[in-house]
Amino acid sequence: MAEFAAEGRTGDGSGIGRDLEDWTGRWETDAGFAAYVAQRVGERDHVDDPDWVLCTNLWWVDDQGYVGRMSIRHELNEWLREVGGHIGYDVRASRRREGHATAMLAAALPIARDLGIDRALLTCDDDNVASRLVIERNGGVFEDARGGKLRFWVPTDHSAAPGGTS
Repeated sequence: MAEFAAEGRTGDGSGIGRDLEDWTGRWETDAGFAAYVAQRVGERDHVDDPDWVLCTNLWWVDDQGYVGRMSIRHELNEWLREVGGHIGYDVRASRRREGHATAMLAAALPIARDLGIDRALLTCDDDNVASRLVIERNGGVFEDARGGKLRFWVPTDHSAAPGGTS
């Protein structure tokens, strides 16, 4: 999370930014980290903030440790429909350009399908070429650009995505 903070993500309006604001100084202890994980896992079934939707949060790790995270939102509210989409992913700076984001999104799609989402809306900043490629590699079909965001629909049946398998 220090890598995300160093990028200026604290308070940027994203889930990472929110976590940095809410948990820095608390998640560094065993009890604080356990509380953080419990809250994130609990968002599958309950959220306290009326502006948030139920969300499955997953962490991507390998032998070297934490790589990044995914958020699979169970439904879209107005803000998610315009800006955030069904699935968000973040890869720590030191692990980018290794194919993790593409693999993470591929792993998230069947979970979204199991939640009843046939097509997942994904968005990225209009200047984020890497994220656009991740979405397109997972079968994303460009819909439009709005407010600095590109919007794509991605089939959650991964076998329908180019290069997908069943």
